[in-house]
Amino acid sequence: MNDIGNAADPANVNQPTGLPAEDEFFGRMNDPTAAASVKGLCGDEMEFHLVIRNDRIEDIRYYTEGCGNTRSCGRAVARRAKGRNVADALSISVGEIVRSGECETNSGRHCAILAVTTFYRAIADYLLKP
Repeated sequence: MNDIGNAADPANVNQPTGLPAEDEFFGRMNDPTAAASVKGLCGDEMEFHLVIRNDRIEDIRYYTEGCGNTRSCGRAVARRAKGRNVADALSISVGEIVRSGECETNSGRHCAILAVTTFYRAIADYLLKP
């Protein structure tokens, strides 16, 4: 995987990132059921926004201005979570994301940790609401 710098930078929009040109999961939501934001030690920040109905994740978006690897990990988590019930979605793991080949195995582990941690916090936001 190439070092592409900041994936959200307009200068990088047409750069090879390993991501589809139109990523249906990338972006923010105006009125999610649950959301979370976490800043990683590397400085990248990840957000997840969820729409949950009847304990099923109907829609999911992630947002980052981080590197392409962080974006790849966010997409990998979102792709696995959409349509799953909340309890089942909690089985998505860092190891699964790293082994999937959707992020760099060694240098991308911290990105996978950031993506999964942020997703779990969004789920916790849903579960802990009164």
